[in-house]
Amino acid sequence: MSRVFAYCRVSTVDQSHENQVLEIQAAGFHLEPRRVISETISGSTPALERKGFSKLMDRLEWEDVLVVTKLDRLGRNAMDVRATVEQLARMQVRVHCLALGGVDLTSAAGKMTMAVIAAVAEFERDLLIERTQAGLSRAKAQGKRLGRPSSLTADQQEVARKRRNEGASLGELAKEFGVSRSAIQRLERGP
Repeated sequence: MSRVFAYCRVSTVDQSHENQVLEIQAAGFHLEPRRVISETISGSTPALERKGFSKLMDRLEWEDVLVVTKLDRLGRNAMDVRATVEQLARMQVRVHCLALGGVDLTSAAGKMTMAVIAAVAEFERDLLIERTQAGLSRAKAQGKRLGRPSSLTADQQEVARKRRNEGASLGELAKEFGVSRSAIQRLERGP
């Protein structure tokens, strides 16, 4: 007989896991308290790097069921969610997401749903990259200098270049100007 586990995650300590547990029970899943794994951690932390989720993975066995209320409980990133679901599928653990109609994400319909979600996430990422590149190109065309401002003034840069050409070491100049060695190296490469 399959055991049912619930993974309930919140991001901050002033939030409660209780609503997620109630929602899972209202969907018809019988939960034993010892099989409810609750943790407070940011969704930006990959699921397999979370202490509570890692312990859950150690407890799950063949044909167990893992229930989450929403996909973002497993991760904020579609690629992380997908990798986690695929690993659970390899373990023969069924993953149900209530926000997606309770579909088992390891079933054929669930895999299709995950593929659509991953495609949309990839599309959004590509659009973001395109917009970023267009913005950078526009800024360059307007003559704006991109990147972090130099830690040295123009006068300091000139002195450092001159001293470097005269044979001063990177470490010596870095110490003198109170910057890293790489800041001096960047001067040699130019703007």
